[in-house]
Amino acid sequence: MKELYSSPDGRCIVVIGDITTLACDAIVNAANSSLLGGGGVDGAIHRAGGPAILAECRALRAGPLPEGLPPGHAVATTAGYLPALRIIHTVGPIWRGGSHNEDATLASCYRECLALASREHLESIAFPAISTGIYGFPKERAARIAWVSVRAFLEGYQERKRFGAKTASREESSDDAIEDTTLESALQGDQQDTLSRAPHTIFFVFFSEDDGRLFLRANEL
Repeated sequence: MKELYSSPDGRCIVVIGDITTLACDAIVNAANSSLLGGGGVDGAIHRAGGPAILAECRALRAGPLPEGLPPGHAVATTAGYLPALRIIHTVGPIWRGGSHNEDATLASCYRECLALASREHLESIAFPAISTGIYGFPKERAARIAWVSVRAFLEGYQERKRFGAKTASREESSDDAIEDTTLESALQGDQQDTLSRAPHTIFFVFFSEDDGRLFLRANEL
């Protein structure tokens, strides 16, 4: 892996290489809704990981996901032969001009993957450039959504930690109660239940250096 960038806090790292070779706790698969394999990153992960990944995906289809995985959601399986511990599958949006909630769905992919990694107490997670291949999402736009979504999740985790420490130690006043209620309400969606242990290290992985540098430019990094 070739490192292009590391954030000042060391938590977000942009690298060039083959995501299937990265030894981290979770690798994100840009899957299709069928969960039964496909092209691009999806196909590469299934080929490198072996039949155990597909077997668990089929079990999900036979059980809780008979209609497949909806866009913007995430589910985890074994990583098979890969050096990662888990594969987190997520379905990105197909680009349809930007008027069909594509931005919100893509942001949800990143949040849901991080939330699932948090619930499974995974310390590191690697993302490909979700939806920027055959699904046609503009790369610069996707880059900004990816970065903002991940950093917002991590900052929300830090706020949650501060909130927890404060409520555990403070002597309550009416002003504090109002402040804490506002903060808790501000945490998005189900993050309140999943931020107990956010991943420490997040990799953004690109096959080409051109795409990695485009990601940096899009986010002024």
